[in-house]
This record gives sequence, C-alpha cells and structure tokens, in this order.
Amino acid sequence: MKIAIINKSDSTGGAAVVSFRLMEALRRAGADARMVVMEKRTDSPYVSLAATGAKSRIPFLKERLKIFVENGFNRDTLFKIDTGSDGLDLLKNPVVKDADVLLINWVNQGMLSLEGVKRLSEAGKKIIWTMHDMWCYTGVCHHSGECERYEHTCYPCPLLKKAMLPSLAERVQKKKKRVYGVSDIHFVAVSNWLADRAQRSSLFGGKRPTVIPNAFPFDNQQYIPSKTRNKGGEDKEFRILFGAARLDDSVKGLPILIEATRILAERWSGQASKMRLVTFGEAKNPEALDGIAIAHTHLGRISGKENLRKVYEESDAVVSTSLYETLPGTLVEGQAYGCVPVAFLRGGQGDIIDHRQTGYLAEWSDDFKEGALHIAEGLIWAMENVDEDMRREMFNSAYNRFSEDKIAARYLELICPDKS
Repeated sequence: MKIAIINKSDSTGGAAVVSFRLMEALRRAGADARMVVMEKRTDSPYVSLAATGAKSRIPFLKERLKIFVENGFNRDTLFKIDTGSDGLDLLKNPVVKDADVLLINWVNQGMLSLEGVKRLSEAGKKIIWTMHDMWCYTGVCHHSGECERYEHTCYPCPLLKKAMLPSLAERVQKKKKRVYGVSDIHFVAVSNWLADRAQRSSLFGGKRPTVIPNAFPFDNQQYIPSKTRNKGGEDKEFRILFGAARLDDSVKGLPILIEATRILAERWSGQASKMRLVTFGEAKNPEALDGIAIAHTHLGRISGKENLRKVYEESDAVVSTSLYETLPGTLVEGQAYGCVPVAFLRGGQGDIIDHRQTGYLAEWSDDFKEGALHIAEGLIWAMENVDEDMRREMFNSAYNRFSEDKIAARYLELICPDKS
C-alpha cells in the first residue's frame, strides 16, 4: 500500500508536525507512506519536494497577488484568506503518481489548487482530505470566528473589503461545491467540533466527516512520574504553562489569561503567591506580556523534543485561553507529561478533557472579565486537585485517544476497510 501525504511543509506549522508524525506512524504499521511538500525542513528520506524552491513560489505569488487586487489592496487580511486558485501540478510528481492513496492535509498558499484536487481525483486517485481548520467548508477563511455564513452563502465576508468585489468568498465557495461534486473525496475532521460545523456547511450537504484526531508521540505506554515536578515539597511553586507559536496572536486570548492572573492575585492571594506562569513561544509585541499579576518566567522559543518535555515535566498545569481551536496540541502534550489542562470549550478541547476528571473545561463568556474568572477558577481547581492518580488517569486518557499507533490504525482502517 503506497500512501502519499500532501502538506505544504513537513515541520513548519501544526498541520505539518502532525502530518509528519502520521507518516512515521503509518510506516511503522507497515505502509509505504511518504510525504510530498513545498517546504522541506527535516532530513527524512521519505519526504520529497513537490517542486524546486523557485518554481514553488510562482503559484504562491500568483494567488497572493489575485487576493491583494480583488480585496482592494488590503494587507490586513492578506494571509487570513486562501482561494485555492493556484497550485503545483502534483500529477507529475513520482511519489504522487505511484501512490494508491493520497492523504491531503494543509495545502494552501500555492501547494495545491482546487482544480488540482479535481485532476487528482480524475486520475483515479483515492483521496482522503484531513481538515485541520475550517477552510474546506467555508469560502476563503480558515477560522470563521462568530461568522456562520458558511452554513448558507459566504456573502458578505467580514474579511473582504465590501467596496471591492465582495463576492470573492462566494465565488470560491461555489467553486469548492463544483469540485466536491465531481471528485471522490473522503473528508476527515481532527475533532468533533470541526466535524459538527462541517456538517452544517452548505458545501457538505448535511454529511458529517469522519473524525480522526491528530497523532501525538508518547515516550512510554504507561505514566512515569516526573523526577523534577515534586522537588520542594509543600512550598514548591505551582507552575502554569502557556505556550504558542505566537503568544500574542489574537486567537490565543492572551489578554484573558493576563486578566485571570489579576483575578487570582486579588481573590486567591494565598494560592496566587505560590503560582508561577511559564510562557513559551514568540511575541511580536514584547509588551503583550505586561500586566501578568503572578510570578512569571518567559522561556522564548523552545526547540527540541527533550527540551519541551522538560518544560512540561517541571510544570503542574497547562492553560489555553484560545477563542477557538480545532484540537489544541498543548493540552494533549500536557496530559501526556502530567500537566492538568485548563481551557475554554471553544473547539476540540472537549475531545481531550473530561471535565474535572482529566482537566477543567472553563465556561466561555462574551464578557471578558467573566471568562477570565472562569479560567482562574479552573486553575484553582487544578492546584487543589492534581495528584499522581489524576496524572496517571490523564496519561491513560490521552494515550488511548491520541497515540500514534492507534491513529495510524484508524487511517488504515479507513483506507482499507476490507482488511480491518
């Protein structure tokens, strides 16, 4: 069984990381899985470039230029929009040409056009398209926020300037419908939240995608207590981890977390005096971290699996205040390494956390301070309830749901149902 996983990159971005993990897991399961990418950062012999660097820039630049012009030369949303208008001719790629099954993942920004998807289907390729965000069932956006126009018609689109061709999103939406109608594509969503919204989309006609979560690596098959977490006895700090590629991305909700620390310091001053917020990742605006009201350490960008594991193992909780997330990987990683996850139920968090058993699902509120209060309450709950039994339960839950071997088996069952 030859499987080609198509993704823009093999390591840059969340979809790239989990796609690479899936390739390795499928290979361990006996499948001849390989990746075809536009940007290669790993040294894996099973990852090949779809085109040379210069050639791959052409469709990327063509699509950006079209969007820039049609959106009234507006730079603000230039990289929040994708149209699938241009892409590489992957039928010429030997890995794609020889593959029995194509696993399409995140292929925007010039990797694969909508017409290219149609041509792959016309060539007789079995296509499974894994959705890591909402783009497959909206007009042009990857996350619709509070907008639900994708359930009917993406017009008017909040990301487009109304004065300049406001029907761009609607036209792309109609093109997707045409391509899906003549192509044999099986869609997979990485969370139930994503699948539920896809089912409501006008592009899916009430059909619900298969749900298969992202695969995550586990060093062991059973929980092993950290040797560093319990140093210091009762006087040790309760370390709360908050990480993202870009901490001050508006979607990550950093201001809510900062407000939550202020509430902790005011209402639970005794507990707050023993807390430390540990942040990792980059921030375009260094002042974005100002105002944190409890002890704070910023680690910057962390590279390397061992370094990341050490940070988790030295922490007690991991918090996410994202406005929406398809399947937040930091929460899964936290469970695997013994950190209690605290998050809003604003996406795939419900697929990860069993409330008050393997983490805390804070109630979302449109009121900024009320939402921050609920996060603060969740952190107090985590501080008062975490013990080795909970950590063991969290690990078992995460392993059973997200371990690479189990996710690979589910994809192989989808690819070859007769052999399951």
